[in-house]
Amino acid sequence: MHFTINAYYTLIAAIIVLLIGKYLVNNIALLRKYNIPEPVAGGLVAAFISTLVYYLWGYSITTSIELQTTFMLIFFISIGLSANFYKLKEGGKSLLLFLFLAAFFIIIQNIVGISLANLLGIDPLIGLIAGSMSLTGGHGTAGAWGSILEAEYGIEGAMTLGMASATFGLIMGGLIGGPMAKILINKYDLACANSEHETEEEKKLPAIEEFVPFGYPKDIRLITTNSAITILGLFAACLAFADFMSEITQGSFIELPTFVWALAGGVIVRNVLENFLKVSMFDRAIGVFGNVSLSLYLAMALLSLKLWELSNLAGPLVIILVLQVIALLAYASFITFKVMGKNYDAAILTAGHCGFGLGATPTAVANMQAITNMYGHSYKAFLIVPLCGAFFIDLINATVIQIILKFLG
Repeated sequence: MHFTINAYYTLIAAIIVLLIGKYLVNNIALLRKYNIPEPVAGGLVAAFISTLVYYLWGYSITTSIELQTTFMLIFFISIGLSANFYKLKEGGKSLLLFLFLAAFFIIIQNIVGISLANLLGIDPLIGLIAGSMSLTGGHGTAGAWGSILEAEYGIEGAMTLGMASATFGLIMGGLIGGPMAKILINKYDLACANSEHETEEEKKLPAIEEFVPFGYPKDIRLITTNSAITILGLFAACLAFADFMSEITQGSFIELPTFVWALAGGVIVRNVLENFLKVSMFDRAIGVFGNVSLSLYLAMALLSLKLWELSNLAGPLVIILVLQVIALLAYASFITFKVMGKNYDAAILTAGHCGFGLGATPTAVANMQAITNMYGHSYKAFLIVPLCGAFFIDLINATVIQIILKFLG
């Protein structure tokens, strides 16, 4: 028997999931250690319970899609509204080089996923799900594209696969980044070369107080009523822009998913207002709305997971994900580390790349903090990785996925 609950009950259920997740993360050290998001922790518990109910009594539940879609769009708008391209200049050539390396690995990640899917005799789109869509993209991107793949490409359980892949990547990204950086530092004797004092180059690097306004959900951010209303107006404008562009481009060669237009709208609004009209943006409010929307969206998406749909794909999915981890390990140690200079900063950047290449920006930052607490700070890494992993890489990832879907679809 199947039940569908309306938007009000969906919101109540999502908040309960978030409260369960908060309790679990606060009380289970392993979840805190690997930066498992609260909605993911609570949502997976809900998913396992719903699976148990399905097998025991045959009941399944579908949540309201309207609220879920809205919160998803608001989250991607928050990424766009945080993408100040002027910061690319502040990061200098090193940021552009690292961004190029991360972008190139997105292509490799998808080649690995799609190739293995073909070898294993499953739909190549499942390889894309287990590629940059879920790993570099994380839970938000996995959920957004998962719903599209289910509705438009007929991939049953795409969102479930995406969430499972993103969770696996989040854990592995936290596991491998620190040890790899430590091995590189010890192998090339970089700890001795890293002075405790700032170098002249480091002194020239700008201090950015708030790299990722939506990346650190537990930070306290004071906002006012006026700033909240102003930012809500910007979100509304971007939602209208996304809806308008989705309608007029439907069926054309530039047709894109609505969430990509939402992200693009945020980027356009941010950079026009700030860089041309000299209007100050209130990142604190953007961060609050982005965090709330992402948490509620993930909770709602995970509530709808049907884990029983994974039974036939569990084996191939595990194989693809394990080889994706090996691919990133090889790329980060032999390409990222060497191209970025084979020095202490490069080792810390490698740890960061492992974090957001498989998981998320907070995982990347946690990896870097673990190493710098032991060997000393890396100003360059803490400037580059959050800027790159937080929003610029999402823009590139969305573009690459869209191009691949044009060929595979």
